[in-house]
Amino acid sequence: MTSVPTSAVRPRSRRRAWLIAAVGVVAALVAVIIIIALVWPRAAAAPGPGIRVLASGTSSAAEAAAAGGGADGLRAAEYLAEQPTAVWLVPESDPLGQVAQRIDELATEARSQSARLAVVVYGLPDRDCGNHSGGGLDAAGYEEWTAEIGDALRAAADVAPIVVLEPDSLALASECVDVGERAALLSTAVDALVGPSTWLYLDGGHSNWHPAAEMAGLIEQVGDLDRVRGFALNVSNYNLTGDEVAYAHTLAAELGGERHALIDTGRNGADAGGEWCNPPGALIGEPGGTIGDDVVDTNLWIKPPGESDGLCNGGPAAGRWWPDGATSLTREVDAD
Repeated sequence: MTSVPTSAVRPRSRRRAWLIAAVGVVAALVAVIIIIALVWPRAAAAPGPGIRVLASGTSSAAEAAAAGGGADGLRAAEYLAEQPTAVWLVPESDPLGQVAQRIDELATEARSQSARLAVVVYGLPDRDCGNHSGGGLDAAGYEEWTAEIGDALRAAADVAPIVVLEPDSLALASECVDVGERAALLSTAVDALVGPSTWLYLDGGHSNWHPAAEMAGLIEQVGDLDRVRGFALNVSNYNLTGDEVAYAHTLAAELGGERHALIDTGRNGADAGGEWCNPPGALIGEPGGTIGDDVVDTNLWIKPPGESDGLCNGGPAAGRWWPDGATSLTREVDAD
């Protein structure tokens, strides 16, 4: 038998071994990439038309529906409990040390509904200048509280949180506090809350409050606006959607054309004549996720319909469930 020289075999063996090793490395890299893609937090799409946010079973409406009551009030509560609506985080009910658990529970609810989580952070010192929703934290406590919220929201990146930061905080600031100090606190809160899948909106007031140029000046005091998506309009108010869309475009232009808007349409289904505190003729507005353009990301229900604005027009204290108000807001729904 003729022997084959060893030198004639080794190069081919080496090439085969190299190819096998290379394939193994590529396969391992592909596996790692797949694992990272599955578990690594990814930036979610911006809010837009068609979005659905959580309708929490812990809302005031849900609690009122579970409690029962008169037929009209119960129908209103049951209807409103089913509507996707932002959840308000306030230190009185979601204090430091507990708010992270609250967010974790809300995120679990959102996953069960294949929805995104929308929250309102509302705990700024002297938050509404001692009006109907007085209170809030001191500066040090606020920094700790918002830091805990930010950590919890980043841990819930898969539900792409939408955050409305301190409604009325800037639009109202010149009436009661040093605007620069408040803007600095809000800037610190922004730093605490930002995340790769968190969409953050500052207070933008509304179309019947500050001229757009003036409101833009207030927003700009918060500092680097590249940290936020934009501003929220009409929160807890009743202005018609068309007016707010027009104002959003003007305000965005004043801010350089880079920022976007959310509009609260929870209670603006009728012209309230400029009245902001429990106006008698108010109606629920368009469901969330029904509008959007190049400036307005979309609309959401931000202030929960059925909760009072304060001790006015027969309402209870601000934030309390008001059966008569809920019934009135949904009267056309009930008629259908």
